[in-house]
Amino acid sequence: MPEVNTDNLDEQQVQLLAEMCILIDENDNKIGADTKKNCHLNENIDKGLLHRAFSVFLFNTEDKLLLQQRSDAKITFPDCFTNTCCSHPLSTPLELEENNAQGVRQAAQRRLKAELGIPLEQVTPEEIFYLTRIHYKARSDGIWGEHEIDYILFVQKNVTLTPDPNEIKSYCYVTQEELKQLMEKASKNEIKITPWFKLIAETFLFKWWDNLHNLNSFVDHEKIHRM
Repeated sequence: MPEVNTDNLDEQQVQLLAEMCILIDENDNKIGADTKKNCHLNENIDKGLLHRAFSVFLFNTEDKLLLQQRSDAKITFPDCFTNTCCSHPLSTPLELEENNAQGVRQAAQRRLKAELGIPLEQVTPEEIFYLTRIHYKARSDGIWGEHEIDYILFVQKNVTLTPDPNEIKSYCYVTQEELKQLMEKASKNEIKITPWFKLIAETFLFKWWDNLHNLNSFVDHEKIHRM
C-alpha cells in the first residue's frame, strides 16, 4: 500500500484513519477489511478498492432535514455541506451483521452520537429505516477520495444535538425549498456540497422526501444504484 505523509493533517482525524473498514465487491459481498486510510487513498481506489458505507438523512417532526457542514479538520471533503451523517460500519462482529442491515444501522447509531452528540437512546437501530444502496466514486483532492456502496438510511425524530467541532463546523434544519437554494449556491461555487449528497439530492431525495410518511413503496434492498 502507498505511504502518505499525514503530518500536516488533524491529529484526531488521523487517529480515525486506523479504523478497519469493510472491503466489498461490486455486489456488496464482504471480501476483507482494510484501514480507513487505505480505503480513501485514490491510488487504491483507482485499483478498485471498495468499502461499505452509509448516509443518514434525519428529519424532525416538521419534515425538515438536518444538514451538517463538515469541519475544516476532515481529511476528505472538508468544509462541505452534506446530509445528516455519513460514515462507515467497521469490521467488527456487531457492525458486520448483514441481516436486515443490522450492522450498518448499529454503525449509524454510533456515528450519530460521535458526530452530532445524539444520545444513543434517542435513535435506536430499530428506528433507522434502510431504504436502498448506491455505488459511487469521487475524488476529494489528488491524494484522498471515496469509493463506496452507501446504505441510505432515514430517521424521523426530534433529537438533542451536541456536535463535535472536530467533525462538524455548522448544522441546520432545512425545508425542501431551502435545500434547493443551497444547491443553487453550490452550483455557483458560493458553498461546497459533498459529491454523494449532490448525487442523491439530484436523483432520489426529493421524491423520498415527498413520501416521508410512506417510504415502504421505495424500499429496494436488491438493486444497487450505480451513480
